[in-house]
Amino acid sequence: MSKLLTMRAAIAELVQDGANVALGLQLEQMIPFAAGHEIIRQKKRDLTLIGPISDILFDQLIGAGCAKEIVAAWVGNVMMGSAYNFRRAVEQDGMKVFTLTNFTVALALQAGAMGVPFLPTRTALGSDITRGNHFFHHILSPFEAKEPLWAVRALNPDVTIVHVQRADREGNAHCWGNFGVMVEGVRAGKRVIVVAEQIVEPEVITSDPNRTVIPGFLVNAVVECPYGAHPSPVQGYYKRDDAAFRQYHEHTKTKADSDAWLERWVNGVEDRRAYMNQLGGCRVEELGVKRHAYAAQTDYGY
Repeated sequence: MSKLLTMRAAIAELVQDGANVALGLQLEQMIPFAAGHEIIRQKKRDLTLIGPISDILFDQLIGAGCAKEIVAAWVGNVMMGSAYNFRRAVEQDGMKVFTLTNFTVALALQAGAMGVPFLPTRTALGSDITRGNHFFHHILSPFEAKEPLWAVRALNPDVTIVHVQRADREGNAHCWGNFGVMVEGVRAGKRVIVVAEQIVEPEVITSDPNRTVIPGFLVNAVVECPYGAHPSPVQGYYKRDDAAFRQYHEHTKTKADSDAWLERWVNGVEDRRAYMNQLGGCRVEELGVKRHAYAAQTDYGY
């Protein structure tokens, strides 16, 4: 059964106000910016944003008034440092932030995927990120009673949104490159939206089953959206747009500047096609792959 939807329909149907939404699970690459921009255009509110390193997508959602609280390892502009909307929200508006590490985000999502309430770990025993943080609970090992451990609370996002290279209409998806905590986030999510650079026939997916990292039975909606991760990179399709991250840093230092940026690049464009048209053909061409590196052919025969 086809699960193919437009981005507008997928976000309208699956992302509700007050939802816990996991985004940017592949660290600095394949961040679902197009999905985040559609969330902004639809004026979703009171969201809890979950992710390891969200780069500037969380900052944009915060600046647009979509976010209520953050569960993350880091929020900012990886290339430039500070993310100004995030800083304003925390320092001036008191936005609640639950700080985890990249590893404990992975543990929380893995616990959610496994259907257990927590996973034990030694990590963070020497850190103060656990202070006043309900994602950590001090326990003792039942097997070695003197060994202290942290129990990391499970995370089950209401919606997990990921970006991949290709998928079929049923949601079976190929992805290569850095997975980050994408697999854990998909398995833990109550609903899953897969955004793909390309929608391909099922035969393409079944031709390389080991690359099918997301099975369709976990997926609620599939969206075809070329350049949907820009300005983050998608391996084999386009590189990271460093200029976009520098420009965002310069153009969001004040609330008025941020509002103007959102009006130009998000609210002022109808969809991703209009966004890319505004970016310009020369810029898009420059981001394309210049040096291809293909995997060796694989024989699945007997």
